[in-house]
Amino acid sequence: MSVNKQGINVISVAILLAFCAVAFHAQANESDEAEIKVLEANVATSAQAKDVDAVMKNFVPDETLIVFDVIPPRQCVGADSFKKNWQGFLDGFKGPVTVENSDLQVFADGKLAYAHYIQHFAGTGKDGKPIDITFRMTDVLRKIGGKWLIVHEHVSVPVDIASGKADLSSKP
Repeated sequence: MSVNKQGINVISVAILLAFCAVAFHAQANESDEAEIKVLEANVATSAQAKDVDAVMKNFVPDETLIVFDVIPPRQCVGADSFKKNWQGFLDGFKGPVTVENSDLQVFADGKLAYAHYIQHFAGTGKDGKPIDITFRMTDVLRKIGGKWLIVHEHVSVPVDIASGKADLSSKP
């Protein structure tokens, strides 16, 4: 089988375009993943500062936000509902809080992404008792107007099946 010069050029261009597409996609994913890691760090830093407005800048600002939280209500629909939950949670602390994220994994495809990690909150409650909680976090993000925003968040803790009680300080 013989391939003419024009056929070789077409094949060469096709291979080059495929290579460029793969390389660009990999670079876009790395950039997206880095941006999302910064976003997740911003949520933690803002929560530690007890700045609910700064926390909410990382979430879609409308009624499309859905959050399954560990504190009531079981489900928050919309940014306003979730903001109230955040405010109530942070108001339960007397003095400073520490917020630490670990084991962060991010997967992005350019338009849609998800992240999962462990989040540890510690501080003193309004009643003077220590609060030390470890959450399992999963976020779904969309790139909207060139910016990654959380559109769905799922917060959970393991449950001891025998007692039916939440394990708020679970370790791996």
